Amino acid sequence: MTVLEIASAGPRQVIAGPARLLRRALARPGLTVSTGVLLLVAGWAVAPSWFTDYSPTKGDIDASFSPPSAAHLFGTDRLGRDLLARAIYGTSTTVSATLLAVAIGFVVGSLIGLLSGFIGGRADAAIMRCVDVLLAVPGLLLAMTVVTALGYGTVNIAVAVGVSAIAAFARVMRSKVLEVAGTDYVEAAYGSGAGFWRVVIRHVLPNSVTTVFALAALECGSAVLAVAALGFLGYGAPPPQPEWGLAVAEGRDFLATYPWIALFPGALIAVVVLSANRIGRTIGEWR
Repeated sequence: MTVLEIASAGPRQVIAGPARLLRRALARPGLTVSTGVLLLVAGWAVAPSWFTDYSPTKGDIDASFSPPSAAHLFGTDRLGRDLLARAIYGTSTTVSATLLAVAIGFVVGSLIGLLSGFIGGRADAAIMRCVDVLLAVPGLLLAMTVVTALGYGTVNIAVAVGVSAIAAFARVMRSKVLEVAGTDYVEAAYGSGAGFWRVVIRHVLPNSVTTVFALAALECGSAVLAVAALGFLGYGAPPPQPEWGLAVAEGRDFLATYPWIALFPGALIAVVVLSANRIGRTIGEWR
């Protein structure tokens, strides 16, 4: 190809890239919207002051119970605090607790499932019976039990939700490890003189963890819902610190008269959970 041909082909290739991305976005609008929602939430968590000029804790008593308007998109609460500002500043609390909870469930559950599936025998049977007991207990009930034992607070909520997710990660990891452990390349690794831990780290773990990554993406939505539910019940951040579940709880007494106080934070939680689940399903399809 001559220099002239390369120069003439360049602009068409540059234009083709965005056009192809646009076609893909139009083909899967749900995925595109879900990605946009999570990117916006990530921006709220990282730099909340970029998205609002209002304080999440200081309000104007003269503007209390103001309905949604151009000045206050989500309206205000009984203390005149802007509800959108409280939702934006509360994102970092909810998102950080969610990520910590998923990380705990992912790391601990994957490790348990990896060792249980690869060791096998009586140890595997005993570990899986314990996992079955955890799976038999509703996740929110287990999280409430753990957070009651640990004490209130955002970090304790994250630990409690993470503990409740360990069993699901362990079960999925074990099933994949059992599948990988019987493959020819694992047998060949043993035949070449590789030790137990070398086989686990070099061969079994990399070929088993992709399935658990897909589960982690799905668990993000469940973790957001669990963290918000515990915050609603009063186990999370104390007032006046903003938090999504607490925002819904603060508006439950005014549903008949000022419904926006609880409805808008609740709708935000629902949209984020649905978006996370949509992206999680897509990752599961791609793996």
